[in-house]
Amino acid sequence: MSKYAFLKDPGIRAFLEEGERLYPDNAMNFTIAEQRAFYTKYCQHFAGVRPVRVKVADFRVDDVLCRCYTAPSATAQLLYLHGGGFVVGGLDSHDSICADLADQAGIEVIAVEYALAPEHSFPIAFDQCWAVLQTLGPCIVAGDSAGGNLAAALCLKARDLGLTQIKGQVLIYPGLGGDTTRGSFISQADAPGLSTRDVITYRNLYCGNDHKLAAPLRETNFAGLPPAFLVACAHDPLHDDCYDYAARLKAAGVQAEVREEPDLVHAFLRARYMSRPAGTSFKAIVAAVKAFAA
Repeated sequence: MSKYAFLKDPGIRAFLEEGERLYPDNAMNFTIAEQRAFYTKYCQHFAGVRPVRVKVADFRVDDVLCRCYTAPSATAQLLYLHGGGFVVGGLDSHDSICADLADQAGIEVIAVEYALAPEHSFPIAFDQCWAVLQTLGPCIVAGDSAGGNLAAALCLKARDLGLTQIKGQVLIYPGLGGDTTRGSFISQADAPGLSTRDVITYRNLYCGNDHKLAAPLRETNFAGLPPAFLVACAHDPLHDDCYDYAARLKAAGVQAEVREEPDLVHAFLRARYMSRPAGTSFKAIVAAVKAFAA
């Protein structure tokens, strides 16, 4: 019997089984270079095909490489920040995700290849994402996992500076700096795809969990932030970060919605063509982007 038998959806089980052959459970025991090599193979395996009608072009903001995905008749911009624990990933790892998001939401997506830890610790990645944001007009910010962290942090700094260009934040299984001694960090400590040990290791490599721009849940004032749409996976130690963040936004009078995914796991975006609930969730993300864009 599969060790993932507790998951109801056969597609997500197949996704985890295939992924395990490419990105081993004990990847954190390998060097950073080896982890990045694992991740590259993993992402390549699950990469989709770019929609042909989406135009793609690379460009730079200072020394930061970015990629623009433009759908026909796009009238809104979205800044997308990739996941990978601040340690792995880049433009290529999330290429098909960004292309699909541009295509299905009918928008322009700007992706950022920010500098990775541990070579570049906090706040370098954040500062680079902020620099890219400053080149955009009114936009939505979005990201998965570590990218969700960066997106939420951008919203905090923009609010603190009185800037109103961010029209919404879409945070997909984000890590927002929650307390790792309680809640889902305990109940889902050994969840498939991401463990609490992994979360702690990534945080330590990023070296910034004592600052609100590295751990947005450390903020004490959530008023005036952009409306938020969050996706929480039941089988993910980061699950409760979504609800804690949304609760604080709501208490401050900010619109916030959490989409609960009872049978999904961290990184399910890559399974959107293998798993029915993953595909449905991606459609909900697209709908949220469209709503913010409108």
